[in-house]
Amino acid sequence: MTTTAPDGCRNNLNPRYYRLCDKAEAWGIVLETVAAAGVVTSVAFMLALLILIGKVQDSNKRKMLPTQFLFLLGVLGVFGLTFAFIIRLDGSTGPTRFFLFGILFSICFSCLLAHALNLTKLVRGRKPLSLLVILGLAVGFSLVQDVIAIEYVVLTMNRTNINVFSELSAPYRNEDFVLLLIYVLFLMAVTFLTSSFTFCGSFAGWKRHGAHIYLTMLLSVGIWVAWITLLLLPDFDRRWDDTIVSSALAANGWVFLLAYVSPEFWLLTKQRNPMDYPVDDAFCKPQLMKKSYGVENRAYSQEEITQGFEETGDTLYAPYATHFQLQSRPPQKEFSIPRAHTQSSPYNDYEGRKEGS
Repeated sequence: MTTTAPDGCRNNLNPRYYRLCDKAEAWGIVLETVAAAGVVTSVAFMLALLILIGKVQDSNKRKMLPTQFLFLLGVLGVFGLTFAFIIRLDGSTGPTRFFLFGILFSICFSCLLAHALNLTKLVRGRKPLSLLVILGLAVGFSLVQDVIAIEYVVLTMNRTNINVFSELSAPYRNEDFVLLLIYVLFLMAVTFLTSSFTFCGSFAGWKRHGAHIYLTMLLSVGIWVAWITLLLLPDFDRRWDDTIVSSALAANGWVFLLAYVSPEFWLLTKQRNPMDYPVDDAFCKPQLMKKSYGVENRAYSQEEITQGFEETGDTLYAPYATHFQLQSRPPQKEFSIPRAHTQSSPYNDYEGRKEGS
């Protein structure tokens, strides 16, 4: 028995794709358009990032380019995953939803966390992280969710039953879906907290980058609180579950692009500002000597010098002269050492009389 295709869809279309074209359920067409625009924008940013690599003058901004490219890959995946929630839940879309949702968001939030950690050093004038360390932190933080998602999907499907997600009741499926994202929620909280630390420092130029991350995380937290609350409400109509999650995906993807990627691209090619860095040779410059406090007895030293010259009758000395003056040299005193004389007898000078006295 063939079913009649809804208005806007062709007759031979698989029923699982009806939401992509059904005019009666316009939310599917709207979200499809929003997600497609996000995919195109993400690809355009990725190409622009590759083109602008040679024009980035600041070395510390250039270190972030691989991590930001990975971030754009995650955003591209978020928009692509939106279609998996518009299409009806079945044996193929179920594992895709449960597996990729947490992984893609963990990639995005891990990249933001790595960037925020690097900014906490730059804003305080400390040595920043290297390119490989920043990229390694982003990949390492996201791998935890990969392990969690793989274990959950494998254990739930029991290696054979691919329709288990569609066979689960809606409340139980939603609870599992949220519990699977516990690590992502923890990652969001850490990233939000770390981004707030970027406002504490002496170099204000890097605080603007921290503000981009802070705003992105603030909006993301609001979106996640909203869709999780609606998804777990017991008396909510379960027919709207896919609409809620797909709307959250599209909205969070555009938050990533508008609140973080776009302003970062605006600052990417800006000329390096010396005020954003500490002086390179600050530790090599001689420091000012600290003045010792105390009263110097100038009268004693001046009196001693004056008396020394008064004894010699010197009148050319000027105590406050700014240059050396010619002075008459006092006569040298005779300091001769008596010489030993040969004596004919050891008893000649017995009485202490000296020769010639």
